[in-house]
Amino acid sequence: MSLFHWPAELLFPPKCVLCGTLLSKGEQDLCRKCRAEAPFYPNRKRKLQFLDSFAAVWYYEGYVRRSLLRYKFYGARWYAASYGRLLAMTLLEQYPEGFDCLTWVPVSFRRKLRRGYDQVELLARAVGRELGMTPVPLLRKIHHNRPQSGISGVAERRANVLGVYRETGRAQVAGKRILLLDDILTTGATAGEAARVLLTAGAKEVHCAVVAAARE
Repeated sequence: MSLFHWPAELLFPPKCVLCGTLLSKGEQDLCRKCRAEAPFYPNRKRKLQFLDSFAAVWYYEGYVRRSLLRYKFYGARWYAASYGRLLAMTLLEQYPEGFDCLTWVPVSFRRKLRRGYDQVELLARAVGRELGMTPVPLLRKIHHNRPQSGISGVAERRANVLGVYRETGRAQVAGKRILLLDDILTTGATAGEAARVLLTAGAKEVHCAVVAAARE
């Protein structure tokens, strides 16, 4: 351990990103129990409306759900580094061919101002560091819509996000195989709408990757 990291390790010992247990020597991001028992998402790519495929690290339930809620709503922004490492490993395994461009589903200016950060932008930076890619902001949220978490129906969720995103530059999108990041995927309405905008702008393919996805 370097002299620089020693005080930080002493004051803020690393904890499991899911259950919060102190990590043992040699462990990173996840404790032994969570690494063995967390609800990992199957290693397979699924298609959704406007998405050529999507991949996830975990199912959105139990410790995973509580961890993401802490990250998204309660200021645990440092989780981004752990999520980024784990999501990057999933991507390297499932998409060895790589991507032309890395971007993310942005939050509205009002929500970012209230929360203090865009949790998916932080995730994109973390994933980008692991993959050796620089995230590019290809989308802008132009309407502050209702939170998707408060809407249950698939049709209602799709209607709630329709038209809320705009591409930031067609020249950056045209003909590209794009990796679109989000934190959580439930019905796929949000990621699908973001992908629709990118495809309309000329993207060749849009593949989505998330930290956690709901069971089918």
